[in-house]
Amino acid sequence: MTTTEPATGASAAPAATVRPPLPVKMVIAGGFGVGKTTTVGAISEIEPLTTEAAITEVAAGVDDLTHTPRKTTTTVAMDFGCLTIDPSLKLYLFGTPGQERFGFMWDDIVEGAVGGLVIVDSRRLDDCYAAVDYFEHKGIPFAVAANAFDGKVEHTLEEIRWALDVTDGVPVVVFDARERGSVRDALLVVLELALARTDD
Repeated sequence: MTTTEPATGASAAPAATVRPPLPVKMVIAGGFGVGKTTTVGAISEIEPLTTEAAITEVAAGVDDLTHTPRKTTTTVAMDFGCLTIDPSLKLYLFGTPGQERFGFMWDDIVEGAVGGLVIVDSRRLDDCYAAVDYFEHKGIPFAVAANAFDGKVEHTLEEIRWALDVTDGVPVVVFDARERGSVRDALLVVLELALARTDD
């Protein structure tokens, strides 16, 4: 009676190498109370890191709460979340503080980002001028996303583009910061813009 012995010297087939997804940094920017923290929270696949602080009476005297009367907190450093686009790509989202007095943090937050989403409240477009100017000055590709507060925007996309004086190369879209699918579509606009820039 013979026994079957395992073959010796035969090399096993190499296991397929599974590469982790490529990390891509994207910045969510805009003025005070436009929906940056809400945007990150709506799309992040992890519990988002936020640096929310209560709005004090002193801050309320500085920050305009006219259009956001129910807002009781504000971002004082940054928001952070992430989203796996597919097995090869993972977005890391960094939300900036909206107030100008925290502007000194922007350079650190934006460093290494492939692009930005500038969120605007169409009722107060002037609040996002600083963010638009910043990305233009840095040469970082960005899109403008008008947050549909109460399901609507106050101006057409053409009027928003004109008011912000952005070129045709800057996409201007409408989205809802509370809805995951809507946020995803806005982020994909920025991602496609950034990828097109790398192909040039």
